[in-house]
Amino acid sequence: MLRRRLRLLQAVSLNMSMMVGIGPFITIPTIIAAMQGPQAMVGWIAGVVVALADGLVWSELASAFPGSGGTYHFYDSAYGESRVGRALKFLFVWQFLFSAPLEVATGAIGLAQYAGFFFPGLDATVANWGAIIPGVDAPLRASNLAGLAVIELVTFLAYRRIEVAGRLLVVLWVGMLLTVGSVIVVGLANFDPALAFDFPEGAFAPTSANAMGLGAALAIAMYDFLGYFQICYMGDEVEEPSRTLPRAIIISLLAVATIYLTMNVSILGVLPWREAMASEHVATDMMERVLGPAAAGLLTGMVVWTALASIFAATLGYSRVPYASAKAGHFPRFFAATHPRGDFPHRSLVLLGILGMLACLADLTTVIAALLTSRILIQFVGQIVTVFWIRTRPEIMGRLKFRMPLFPLPALVALVGWLYVFGTSTRAVIAYGLGSLVLGVAAFLVWDRAARRRGAAPLEG
Repeated sequence: MLRRRLRLLQAVSLNMSMMVGIGPFITIPTIIAAMQGPQAMVGWIAGVVVALADGLVWSELASAFPGSGGTYHFYDSAYGESRVGRALKFLFVWQFLFSAPLEVATGAIGLAQYAGFFFPGLDATVANWGAIIPGVDAPLRASNLAGLAVIELVTFLAYRRIEVAGRLLVVLWVGMLLTVGSVIVVGLANFDPALAFDFPEGAFAPTSANAMGLGAALAIAMYDFLGYFQICYMGDEVEEPSRTLPRAIIISLLAVATIYLTMNVSILGVLPWREAMASEHVATDMMERVLGPAAAGLLTGMVVWTALASIFAATLGYSRVPYASAKAGHFPRFFAATHPRGDFPHRSLVLLGILGMLACLADLTTVIAALLTSRILIQFVGQIVTVFWIRTRPEIMGRLKFRMPLFPLPALVALVGWLYVFGTSTRAVIAYGLGSLVLGVAAFLVWDRAARRRGAAPLEG
């Protein structure tokens, strides 16, 4: 049985550690490239607006349905065993098995990329997938294998009682704050407005190219914000969850939004945007330019620490999803077990670790692109629809400890934002998102028919 040992401090540290991982350190060049200039900050600002709006959606659902499993638990509590409920729960677990290990893997691969500052050999290609899988022309780098080892280490660190893991999480979180604080302080101390606001001609022109670029920049910003809801996956281990979960979400979002915007502007005020756009270690390059190689090496070590905190937070939270779905009978019951002495879902944790290690073998850009498209429709759009649904249920509204202000405006802003990200993606990425959804629906129809024939709980092992 899970124990309620996490308070607001641990909840905020979990969310923030998940959000401020390796993401901003590896995506700053990408977001600048998406809009071809420092006007990419508009993408960050749009990301803040959408993330805050969506955070209110998560907060209301978490207040209505506190418990482990995040989105799975929300759908289970809202729709039960109706056909809609069974479909949404199945499709969420379906996409989770593809998206969660990918998200964990981005942190591990990015960590290995920054570790390449100390070990240049990590950039070397050790094999080509074409020699293993015919028709796949992609390199397998040493950094991919290093990322695999990182996931193994994090799984080992998370394999312990929640109160011990919670204390370790706070330590990692403090290291993360020191890292971003160092970048911000050094950047602002050497800030050059002429560099930070060196907008190219036509930067804000209302063109289709700029609209597509804004969509790409918003997608990157939302990837970097992912994690403001991480504590919702561990609701059964949080004290006073109906109050603590919404507070943790909102505090985390406001804090990280401030950190991100300040850090990005400070870096662009030191490195010319054309140089930053081509950098593989943008924070390290900024520190080296201002304080020299020794300071750059120190910061790189701190970035690695921050990435480790993010991976740890992701692993801790996501490992509860198979556990929660297995308890309800929508995943093999083998994964519903908790450790006999530590009271944590050890089998579910190991499953996520194995899948995350496999995901580390993919290319980082591919991993990031696959993340959002596989989640937007089922998870984020589905939750927005659920908020509108619970607003029609007086018995649910009566017990809410949190209600989003100005409803339905925040929910509509989140909906438009997520659909804009999806609609401005490349054709291949959209096809991936729709294709995975169609396959999931087909799998659900087969699974649901078989479950009703045998009269047993779905996926019961």
